[in-house]
Amino acid sequence: MKRSVRLPASTTLLRRLALASIIANVAIVVTGGAVRLTASGLGCPTWPRCTDDSYTTTPEMGVHGVIEFGNRLLTFAVGLIALAVVLAVLAHRPRRRGLLPLAVGVLLGIPAQAVIGGITVLTNLNPWVVGLHFLASMVVIAAAYALWRRVGEPDGPVTPTVPAPLRTLAWLTTVVSAAVLVVGTWVTGSGPHAGDHGAARNGLDPATISQVHADGVFLLIGLSVALLFAFRAVGAQRAARAAGVLLAVELGQGLIGFVQYFTNLPALLVAAHMLGSCLVLLATLGVLWATRERRPATPPAPAAPAAEPVGAAA
Repeated sequence: MKRSVRLPASTTLLRRLALASIIANVAIVVTGGAVRLTASGLGCPTWPRCTDDSYTTTPEMGVHGVIEFGNRLLTFAVGLIALAVVLAVLAHRPRRRGLLPLAVGVLLGIPAQAVIGGITVLTNLNPWVVGLHFLASMVVIAAAYALWRRVGEPDGPVTPTVPAPLRTLAWLTTVVSAAVLVVGTWVTGSGPHAGDHGAARNGLDPATISQVHADGVFLLIGLSVALLFAFRAVGAQRAARAAGVLLAVELGQGLIGFVQYFTNLPALLVAAHMLGSCLVLLATLGVLWATRERRPATPPAPAAPAAEPVGAAA
């Protein structure tokens, strides 16, 4: 049985902060969905100000202004957590190789995400830009997840835990999972929840693009089933557990997707589906990480003393 390793206090704090960053970035995706689902996307009709004369919402803007401005404020909270992670990485002793680029990437991704959000407002919620806004959040979440996993690993080289063909299959599953997320934004852009009653739609036929999305989901589930059985066949229990989690999340997400489609997209189910998208991404990355591991770096062996010449002691 593999023994658990007690992490140093500074590493434990850093890992908790990294986990908080994942949770915060998932939360802002869900609250961003609430903005769209309540038709509050133009609650603040301009950016970076909320109105031409004010950076904050005004009473005249009503509940839609409060919802949109509240989501903007949440961006600062997410950014503060990301900044705390960067400072914790810098303060960690000994310095950990590879942590700082990931932490800085998450931190810089948040203002970049805010700028894309501003463009969505300035373009009156163009559905393609709205989709890009969501996908940018997925990139930040992926980077935050990579940082969280890296903190808990030693600094040794990466070692595969499954045969090379199964690692390739895991990467293929990751690509298909990303493609499903992208096509999902096209489905959203063709549907009724535009974020504002006057916002344009992307012009795609909702039934057709929903079928394309469903086909991608079926392919993803099929690949996940293949991974589960393949990992079990080679005795890779950790990877098999990760594939089982991914399959369970996919089935739950698929069920929500079908129910929301046949019930005319109720807002609560759409919000649950957005949360499910984040969970599918995280579970997919979990499978990818389960196909490899890092082992503690082996210190170089001390050099043997030079042989003393024969007769030198005479």
